[in-house]
This record gives sequence, structure tokens and C-alpha cells, in this order.
Amino acid sequence: MTTRHDHWIDGRPEPPHNGTWLPTLDPVTRLPGDRIAAGGPADVERAVRAADRARHDWASLSPAGRGAVLHRIADAIEADADTLMRLERECTGKVPAQLRLEADMSAAYFRYYAGVVRAAGQGQVIEQGAGVHTYTRHEPYGVVGVITPWNLPLNQACRALAPALAMGNAVVAKPSEFTSASTLHLARLATRAGLPDGVLNVVTGTGPDAGEALAAHPDVRRLAFTGSVATGRYLAGVAGGRLVPLTLELGGKSPLVVFADADLDRAVAAAVTAVAANSGQVCSATARLLVEESVHDDVVDRVVTAVEKLRPGVDFGPLITEAQYGRVLDFLADAPVPPSTGGGPYPRGPEARGLYIRPTVYARVDPQARIAREEVFGPVLVTLPFRDETEALALANGTDYGLVAAVWTGDLARGLRLAERIEAGQVAVNGGPLTIETPFGGYRHSGYGREKGLAALHEYAQLKTVSASLDRPRRG
Repeated sequence: MTTRHDHWIDGRPEPPHNGTWLPTLDPVTRLPGDRIAAGGPADVERAVRAADRARHDWASLSPAGRGAVLHRIADAIEADADTLMRLERECTGKVPAQLRLEADMSAAYFRYYAGVVRAAGQGQVIEQGAGVHTYTRHEPYGVVGVITPWNLPLNQACRALAPALAMGNAVVAKPSEFTSASTLHLARLATRAGLPDGVLNVVTGTGPDAGEALAAHPDVRRLAFTGSVATGRYLAGVAGGRLVPLTLELGGKSPLVVFADADLDRAVAAAVTAVAANSGQVCSATARLLVEESVHDDVVDRVVTAVEKLRPGVDFGPLITEAQYGRVLDFLADAPVPPSTGGGPYPRGPEARGLYIRPTVYARVDPQARIAREEVFGPVLVTLPFRDETEALALANGTDYGLVAAVWTGDLARGLRLAERIEAGQVAVNGGPLTIETPFGGYRHSGYGREKGLAALHEYAQLKTVSASLDRPRRG
């Protein structure tokens, strides 16, 4: 039996103004899933009005007071993780290990920002000499619009919501119409945890109907978007026209650079993760494997052997939408070389009924080929050999993107030297951890602004300077 999901506005479910709901799909079976409210401008208006009413009281709480509520939201996520994981599985097909990781991270975002806002959310006193008191304040924007994608719905919602709420903003979130249920349940849990009504609202629906209305609303004073480059460009124009700041986390075609002196076992494991994690549907997936020529074929053989052991439904899931499934198949049909493994759907078995694509490796691909330059967003890895550090750097920077990069080498000085010259927002050397505390965002077509870490907290705050003379005013 399918369930109809309403919007969440002002602390309660609200049916769509137009009285219609959109279908969703279970990507494991291709059978119909739940239905979600088809939001539009009238629903966005209701949500923004609720957020505008609620924002003043929420912002007036101390950072410690807001942090206490965020801690309770983290507790609620952990207590009801099974429900959140089930809702996410039904519309994404994610495997249990991936679901558990994302549920844990979602709670961790709220717990992290609940703590750091008490210190990093404060301003500073600026010494200007006797008789002057000068200080800065971090003030919320007011109503913030957050538009999230379908690939990591709960995780990416929490990644934006936690810092925005911590800084005292009220939020209207618009999740992807394909994967809305977990974000709606998150809002319900937040209300139960003590978040005041109207501080977090969720309007579901398509980008052209609900997303555009949210981005264009005159009372939305800040925007955050994760998704495609094309939509990011459009929203940048809308935000720029209104002089509204915008965080954009867009696509990636991230390099994983492996030198001959690297720990090859660990480097191979990292390459396989790029294929398997969320079936490659991750903006930061290091889907271009750059390997020094002397060990290239050995590394490829190891990667292929490991990839062929991946189990559908256990190690990786299906593609999440029909459109993305078709897009990945188009890339495979256009590949300039035969695959070393994979290369298409499963011909038989239960996976053949779903949106599964076999994990795929293409070796020695022309760096100018479409599959080597454009984001595939699927379980597809391409390999490119290089002769020396100079060529490795040129290949690493050889796309329009700049989100993440990884370097594996036994020479730490070389790894750090490359990290400084690779044009990407995050660079991991020899598996250095990129976690909630580390700012995340892109160069070039991968977007601008930063999520995660202290940087994200300040993305959602305006900085005000106050300077007062302490001299007694003269009377008339």
C-alpha cells in the first residue's frame, strides 16, 4: 500500500494547494512507490510566511539554547534511525551499510553544530584603544531556502539544515521530488524534539514548480543548492538578480592519483569505493583513476578483480531514478574503448528488474573522451596512465570541475606539493580523512561557498560590526 506524504509547514502536515500528489518509484523493483505533495508557489508562500513568523523568536535564543534543541534533534534521529533508513531505502534502494552510514552522519551534523555554535557562533572584540568599544556580531539572514538532491537526501538535508538552524535562521527546504520522505520525517522529528513550529518547513514538488518559487521568493534572504551544474547556473542568475547569497555544491569528476611508490592495496580499495559507494552517485566520487604508467596495468587488474566481487543489493544498490539510469547507459554506449568489466545492466536475475548497472571499469581512456571529462554519476571508473608528476597534475586539472581529489604516494612531500597545485576544494593525501569538520565545496564548475566545518556555520550568518565611543556625550 502506498502512502501519500503532505508538506510539513508550521509544525504540521499540510496538503498541497493544488490537491495533487506526485508518484515515486522503487528503483529496486521499478514498482510504484509513495506519493508526495506536488508543491507550487502557493505552498511555498505558506511555508515562507510560517518561517518569517517563527524566525525572530528562534534567533533570539542564545547559541546554547539553540544548541540544546539541535542536540535533541540528533537524539531523535538516532532513536528513529530505523524509520529514516526504511523511508530512504524505499525511494533510493540503498544498501544497509550505506543507509546506516548516512543516518549516523545525519545525527552527527546536528550534534557538531549544536556544539560549535556556542564558540564559533560568537563575534569578537576588536581593540581600538581607550574610550572605544568595538565588536562584531554574527546575525542570521532570516528565512533560508535549501534545495537538496535525490542521491543523498537525508544526509545532504542535515548538512545544510544543521548550520542554518544553529545560526538562528528559519528554513524552507525543498527536497527532490524523487526522494522526499526522509526529509519530511526529519522535520516531524525536529518538531517533536522541541524545534518551534515554523522554524523548519518542507515543501515537496518539482524544481520548476516548487524550487523556482522558493528561489524567487522576495522574503527568502539566502539560498543553498546541491545538484546539477545547469540548475546551479540558473539559480545563480535568480539569486544574483535579487542580490541574495547562494551556496552551490554542483558536480564533480574527481581524480584519484596513484604513484608507483604508493600503498597500492589501499589505493585500489579507494578506487573500488568510488564505484561502489552509493553506486557512484556521489558528487565527490573519485571516478577518474590516474595511475603511473609503470604500475598502471597491475593496478587496473587489481581494481577489476575487486570490482567483480561486488554484490548487488549488498555492496551497492541501483541507480535511483529512471532518468539517471538512462543517462548512464548513454555514457556506456558512447565509451571509446571496451570495458574491462561491467558495461551495462544485468541480463538476468532480480537485478535485471531494477535500475541496476554492473560496476564498470574502462582502462586507458582518451583524456578528451566524454566519459573521461563529464560526470557520469554512476558505478563507472575510467583509468588514465601518466608518466610523471607534471603529466599527473595536468590530467588531474583536466576537466571543468574541481570538487575533490585524492593523491596516493610514498613521497609525502610530493603528495603535499600536488595538493597545493590541484584545483579542487578538498584534497586527500594517502587517505587523509575528509569529515564533518572539514570544509567542503568546489572550484570552477563544482560550485562555490562551503558546507561542513566552521565555514558552513558562517555561510549562514551576516557579520555586523558595532563601534561605540565610551566618552560621555556632551549636552546641548
